Amino acid sequence: MADNMITLTIDGHEVQVEPGSTIMQAAKKLEVEIPHFCYHPRLSVAGNCRMCLVEVEGAPKPVASCAFPVSEGMNVKTQSQLAEQAHKNVMEMLLINHPLDCPICDQGGECDLQDIAVGYGSDRSRYGSCSKRSVEDKDIGPLVKTVMTRCIHCTRCVRFATEVAGVEEFGATFRGQDMKIGTYVEKALDSELSGNMIDLCPVGALTNKPFAFSARPWEMKTVNLIDVMDGMGTNIYADVRDEEVMRMRPRTNEEINEEWMTDTARFAVDGLTKNRLTAPLVREGKNLRQVSWQKAFDTLTEHLKGKRRDGIFALASSTLSAEDYYSFNMFMKESVGTDNVDARTDGSPIRGDVRASYVMNSGIAAVDNADAVLLVGCDLRRESPLLNARVRKNVLAKNIKVASIGALTNTTYDVKDLGRSPMDILDLIEDEKLFKKTFPKTKNLMVIMGAEATTRTDALKIMGAVRKLCQKYEMIRPDWNGYNLLSLKAGQVAALDFSVYPVAAGVEAKDVSKSVSEGLVKTLFIYGDVEIPAQELQDAEYIVYMGTHHSAYADIADVVLPTAAYTEKEALWVNTEGRVQAARKAVNPPMQAKEDWKIFRALSECLGKKLPFDTLSQLRLLIAKVNDAYLPENWGSFVVPAWDKFGLTTKPNKAEFEFSVPEYYLSNGYLRQSKVMQDCAAKAQDTNNKKVS
Repeated sequence: MADNMITLTIDGHEVQVEPGSTIMQAAKKLEVEIPHFCYHPRLSVAGNCRMCLVEVEGAPKPVASCAFPVSEGMNVKTQSQLAEQAHKNVMEMLLINHPLDCPICDQGGECDLQDIAVGYGSDRSRYGSCSKRSVEDKDIGPLVKTVMTRCIHCTRCVRFATEVAGVEEFGATFRGQDMKIGTYVEKALDSELSGNMIDLCPVGALTNKPFAFSARPWEMKTVNLIDVMDGMGTNIYADVRDEEVMRMRPRTNEEINEEWMTDTARFAVDGLTKNRLTAPLVREGKNLRQVSWQKAFDTLTEHLKGKRRDGIFALASSTLSAEDYYSFNMFMKESVGTDNVDARTDGSPIRGDVRASYVMNSGIAAVDNADAVLLVGCDLRRESPLLNARVRKNVLAKNIKVASIGALTNTTYDVKDLGRSPMDILDLIEDEKLFKKTFPKTKNLMVIMGAEATTRTDALKIMGAVRKLCQKYEMIRPDWNGYNLLSLKAGQVAALDFSVYPVAAGVEAKDVSKSVSEGLVKTLFIYGDVEIPAQELQDAEYIVYMGTHHSAYADIADVVLPTAAYTEKEALWVNTEGRVQAARKAVNPPMQAKEDWKIFRALSECLGKKLPFDTLSQLRLLIAKVNDAYLPENWGSFVVPAWDKFGLTTKPNKAEFEFSVPEYYLSNGYLRQSKVMQDCAAKAQDTNNKKVS
């Protein structure tokens, strides 16, 4: 490789780069700063802002370093008089029409135009008294605010929408001073990743609409968090002011989310404070009355005295942390003494016996090494928009083939339809010619099972068929494991890791509604917003709700215990790969709300069967004994699980797959509380209705 490297000089320093590299890339290797607006390493080169002009020895004029390829012996000067004058001239041109909005612009303090103007601009302007160019603002939905007069036509947003998000209705119209950026027909942008254009915009043309005029960057502190709106485990920043989370931003992690985040992760912030439970509640007559924690514990303890354990049931949400699941499961099964505990409220029959059966064994980043992808019962765009974007990136860059067995969905790339039924998996297994015709010269095939496949009654049979498919065509090797199950929910893997389901003869979540209607449920614990509607559970004799928001589940409860949201506790979150990631506490729980594990620990003592931990550290030591992935030294790392037999070998049902995510923007309790997400759902519904008509 070294023999093929190109040597050039930048500002007197030699550097070697690969052929085809640009001057900008070579400069980054030397950590030489070249100002730029339109260039972004994850987007195609546009070369239209001209801010990155540099002097190249022998060239008749300055060249755009982002688009100019290097050559052997090239001598580049980034700080010569010619380059500096070019920077000043370009900056002067950009500022001719840019409005003086800095005091009221939400980009203030984080604006590339401000920073580069200070570092590379001039203290003079030849601009006269002519009127500035103005552009009408565009309405592209409830998430992104547009002030298009500020736009400098870098086209980052256009390239992101087209290349990454796969939404081609966003672009530029007209030319010169009449050029305008926006949707070709004024409408809400149909993308689950549209908020990333806010981060990409180097000026204040695209900003966070719900966050507008709320806070300045220097007023907020930043805390590292993990997103819980889907199963990806996206790394994010929470910006906090005065014990309130003001906004969310993406945190770069090349192995998971790169530098992107979903709109649900970014814009559901208002749901964290709206309609919160702030104190314990006990029902007196028809109304819930606020009481002390001791009173709530005494009421619940008194109720549980003498109750038969087979009449006590418990359901858990799918957006909980590892500590939450472990402490809740131990509390219900050891302190309360019931096996009727289940976190699989979506009806999934999957158990946690073999970890390789319910995680992404390839890993998220392995999409970059795959040469084909097979989706089984998976609506990838809505189940995991970021993973879908990663697949799209490789479809465009490497032309990898994507095929699907399942319901037809709206993807952002071409997908070969292989059928609608699980029986089509068996056809691939039995017909080698069909497989080789579908995936010619495929070595690294990724099979991704989605929620459509894993929540069916025959899910174990489908998993067994997919395992057989991977093994037959040598997709399970020391250097590659092509079997992947995509978690739709943030807590799915952790719940299975800790066996938060009946392990003996307990009643599963899918049968709880029937048990309620038959009068068998004497006491029902509901932990968080579950996937079973409240009206199906309201006839239980006695209901205890533990959660963050005053939702429909709190309305039917006899005792309500307020817990902490994901931003309000130090916690371990497990993504779809089984990767354990630690998150900090951004803010404290509101008023009398408590961290979940503390509630279970205190309540267990009231019941006379105290849980064996007093601190978070002690709890995590117990958790680490369950699986090596939870050891502190493995936090943040992808731990490959041991491969073993799993699933059933009998044939799955012939019934066709159905859509798994009917409402993307309202798919969990946090999102349902967010006014912004409700607006997005309404916009999406309106768009779908127009498509149908």
